[in-house]
Amino acid sequence: MIKKEEFSNRWGIVLASLGMAIGAGNLWRFPRLAGQYGGAFLILWIVFLLLWSIPILMAEFSIGKKYKKGVIGSFGKVAGKGFTWGGFFITICTLGIAFYYAVVTGWALRYLGLATDNFFAFITGRKTIANYLETDPAYLQNFWNSIAYESGITVVLYILAVIAGIFLLIKGIQNGLEKANKVLIPSLFGLLIIITVIALNMENGTKGLEYMFGINWNHFSNPTIWIEALSQSAWSTGAGWGLIMTISSYSRKREDVVLNTFISGFGNNTASIMAGMAILPAVFALAVNESEAISFLQSGNQALTFTIIPKLFSTVTGGAILSFIFFLAFFMAAFSSLLPMLELFISNLKDMGMTRKSAAIKTGIFCIVFGFPSAWSLDFFNNQDWVWGIGLIISGLLIIIAALKYGIKNFKKDFIDTDSDISVPISYLLITLVFNVFLAAILIYWWMSRGYSEYPWFDANGNWNVFDVYSNASVVTQWVIVIVVGIIFNKYLYNKFVKS
Repeated sequence: MIKKEEFSNRWGIVLASLGMAIGAGNLWRFPRLAGQYGGAFLILWIVFLLLWSIPILMAEFSIGKKYKKGVIGSFGKVAGKGFTWGGFFITICTLGIAFYYAVVTGWALRYLGLATDNFFAFITGRKTIANYLETDPAYLQNFWNSIAYESGITVVLYILAVIAGIFLLIKGIQNGLEKANKVLIPSLFGLLIIITVIALNMENGTKGLEYMFGINWNHFSNPTIWIEALSQSAWSTGAGWGLIMTISSYSRKREDVVLNTFISGFGNNTASIMAGMAILPAVFALAVNESEAISFLQSGNQALTFTIIPKLFSTVTGGAILSFIFFLAFFMAAFSSLLPMLELFISNLKDMGMTRKSAAIKTGIFCIVFGFPSAWSLDFFNNQDWVWGIGLIISGLLIIIAALKYGIKNFKKDFIDTDSDISVPISYLLITLVFNVFLAAILIYWWMSRGYSEYPWFDANGNWNVFDVYSNASVVTQWVIVIVVGIIFNKYLYNKFVKS
């Protein structure tokens, strides 16, 4: 079934691509890594943008643009009848992320509420976060614990986030997704600029930039920074998610594949750098000394976002304003990334013959039901983040294999070069895609060997350790279940999503 909907112009699809790529990770994971490794990380991160992310995004964009279907249908078209299950895996992997990412959006909304209340407390003379911290140093940690574990408020807020997303997407591509991104993305960039200006004008704020862009050549001998740079590029740009394949399926007929891909990739990196320029100067300005600033930045993703940033902002005059702006930007980033995740499922359901409204409502119900465990249990949340976060590398690998199976020369001619004013060398695609097969294997091995679980495969009693939060057994079991189901129903998937 050919989609009738499409974006009104190039900016519509560019903003949708940026909304997909620019998410919560840009505002909390990137600043931590940039603060930990400085300019050495930035160099490698840009290298992997060109080596890993751009080729995969280019393949995704061109496949979606050509076939105008959901991920299962488009992937099955290019990979062939026997590999339609690969599109099923990509879809389930991204849905697995969407379920718990809706919870992250709910958390962002809750902290926006906290920051808003703190802002009004500041201007009206009521008790602020700073006052609470004076009497209770664990105030912010306790607040985080109250919403991360068995919280009814979290459940309500993530449901509201899903409903808001579905409400927008029911309106369609132009009237829903496109209009939302025209507000969300420029506003997000504007808020990042405001935070940057405020932070740089604080005492010692410029030290954050000096640290961020300073190059320590010794870091290049550390294998961890290479993996961190690759993983940040892979997840931040959305390479392998199937999201850009979904977005491009609504593109106009003559849409430049190469130009749009590069705009999306470098636009995402620009937003990350802006976030780093906003957060690092603030951390350095508000910390007692440089070593404490670095310690803050290396304290971990959740801690940096939900406990340390509010604590830092509460220590200075005007920090309530800065905190409000930060969490408004954080919520916008999270929500703008949630929208294409929901659209991915809607697109696949539409391929089954459903109307947009019916598909959107079913998607909302599905997301609310399967997102509940992550909203209620942080352990379940962390498990899903671990399983499907690593699973994205499998998804990227499947897209690479599909392109290689089709033949790089023919793939470039039939998919990428169509309507593209800019031509990339065939050698670039061949080298990067083949090399990325080995990169994917290395990344999966490294990620699964980090040792977060005491018993990665079997527990102390010799049983398959499937229920451990971070065990490899849990990861592999869930992957295998999805792959086996996909293979069993491969013929049905092909007939329903591809052949039809």
